[in-house]
Amino acid sequence: MAPAISYRLIHQDKHSGARLGELITPHGTFPTPMFMPVGTQATVKTLAPEELETMGAGVILANTYHLWVRPGEEIVQEAGGLHQFMNWHKGILTDSGGFQVFSLAKNRDITEEGVHFKNHISGAKMFLSPEKAIGIENALGPDIMMSLDECPPFFESYDYVKKSVARTSRWAERGLKAHQNPATQGLFGIVQGAGFKDLRQQSAKDLVSLDFPGYSIGGLSVGESKEEMNHVLDFTTPLLPETKPRYLMGVGSPDALIDGVLRGIDMFDCVLPTRIGRKGTVMTSHGRLVVKNAKYAHDFTPLDDQCDCYACRNYTRAYIRHLLKADETFGERLASYHNVYFLLHLMKQVREAIAKDELNEFRQAFFEEYGYFKPDAKNF
Repeated sequence: MAPAISYRLIHQDKHSGARLGELITPHGTFPTPMFMPVGTQATVKTLAPEELETMGAGVILANTYHLWVRPGEEIVQEAGGLHQFMNWHKGILTDSGGFQVFSLAKNRDITEEGVHFKNHISGAKMFLSPEKAIGIENALGPDIMMSLDECPPFFESYDYVKKSVARTSRWAERGLKAHQNPATQGLFGIVQGAGFKDLRQQSAKDLVSLDFPGYSIGGLSVGESKEEMNHVLDFTTPLLPETKPRYLMGVGSPDALIDGVLRGIDMFDCVLPTRIGRKGTVMTSHGRLVVKNAKYAHDFTPLDDQCDCYACRNYTRAYIRHLLKADETFGERLASYHNVYFLLHLMKQVREAIAKDELNEFRQAFFEEYGYFKPDAKNF
């Protein structure tokens, strides 16, 4: 039986080793490296599916925990699955809900069986096990599902992380056995281990032995420095099969995307573009811009003079600033639209650079223009 998800390597940059490839899913084949917009509640905040398709998005994320809480996986299944429910007919990836349980839920109690916790909205008692997480994801119907894991803090003690990694490996095996639809849904394993090389090695070894159709690297972008994250990627990514897609979870700043690709990553996701956009910050070819600032009140230029997105073609910084200051949702939409487009376009440029064996040169030029080499540079 052919796996639901597969990967095809097209070209490797001769100088950096970065991968140009394709992610093959039941709902289409999409070029990698890719950025995947996050639609936590089965919607990318403020943006329509048609807009995302126009931008060139291939796979978007939905959140298992939040959809389990509301409206419930039964309603989504009754609607015909997430693709029908949210009117998105390209790729969908769902996480397991584990990260939200550990970051949002109250009074967590981790056991070998799973996690007991209280619903962050109602306070109701809930329980999530590897089998339960997979059952919810099977019902939601995404193309790609994630195993239930524990995401320990990056600076947690070695002994704790060691026990956590062992548990995550056992949970991954249980989830794989519980998976009901391997022909139509691909289940990925998640490599954990914080910043400890030997624990990352053990986690990768455990998961690769289970022969998942894809692998993700979790537990990064959780407070550690960019240098620490890249160091972990340097020794973790080579542990994963070259014939399968590699996914770095929760990472979306421009520098992290490019540096991740240079370290062999194919897939990224992050709430960053819509989260900062709603607060009035945008990413541009010349660096980070806080359009809500007073100095843009009389600025009748686009957000980014090198961008051809809908927002930049039709509206000015002064107008978008006015909308945001007036709490008009359209301002949040325009800033979010631009940011998501910016990252999708950035990944298109990255793919073009890999095809020409010029990703190192592209990184240098992009970082210089964005301002990453300045002493006070922001990470987005």
